[in-house]
Amino acid sequence: MLELNLLVDSHCHLDRLPLEPFSDQFENLLNSAKASGVEHILCVSIDLESYPAMLALVEPYDEISVSVGVHPNDKERIEPTAEQLVELAQHPKNVAIGETGLDYFRSEGDLNWQRQRFREHIRAAHESKKPLIIHTRAAQQDTIQIMREERANEAGGVMHCFTEDWTMAKQALDLGFYISFSGIITFKNAADLREVVKQVPEERILIETDAPYLAPVPHRGKSNLPEYVNHVADCVAEVRGISKERVAEITTRNYYNLFGRP
Repeated sequence: MLELNLLVDSHCHLDRLPLEPFSDQFENLLNSAKASGVEHILCVSIDLESYPAMLALVEPYDEISVSVGVHPNDKERIEPTAEQLVELAQHPKNVAIGETGLDYFRSEGDLNWQRQRFREHIRAAHESKKPLIIHTRAAQQDTIQIMREERANEAGGVMHCFTEDWTMAKQALDLGFYISFSGIITFKNAADLREVVKQVPEERILIETDAPYLAPVPHRGKSNLPEYVNHVADCVAEVRGISKERVAEITTRNYYNLFGRP
């Protein structure tokens, strides 16, 4: 029998969610997520400037963990160093380094700064002994190449909000990484991605919202919420031909296997 509060939202940005629908109370948002069966949330950093405020927001809540990192598209005034990331990752709520990676879709020109930033994060993961949260878009070859060169397999981690093809998924899996799917898999034009959902081994699959971004059907176009991870779970269940309860069991276990229990 499935217990309530078994789902985990393995990637969202709680500090960027609109609170107006929850009477401007963060705790109301969390209570709504709990009522929908979400037992844990990983709040992911995308820049160091807002990291202290993000940490302060979620610190009182045992059901929330955090990561520290700088998104590949973020233009930091000062590039983060591995040493700086390692120091910030010492906080007891911190379970991961990232999100990091490469995004050539929204960037132009010489992107060596992105590649160097990615390498610094991988080195930080090695030093802190914490897994990576990797973002990749339109940069398959370079992402995998840097992961191999920097021995990302020794740190482990997850390819978050995966939208690439099975070839890349297989390369990441071969490096020991998990594959996480977001509400994008519910989109009408995501048939190819749903084929990838079918093929990922059950012991390596995670689900997420990436809230407030990428709200799933039937909420597409609106602000995403952690509770909408239910729609991602429903889609995975349908695509894989298993029950939602089984999806919850698998993905929650996988999350704690990767990031540990709070």
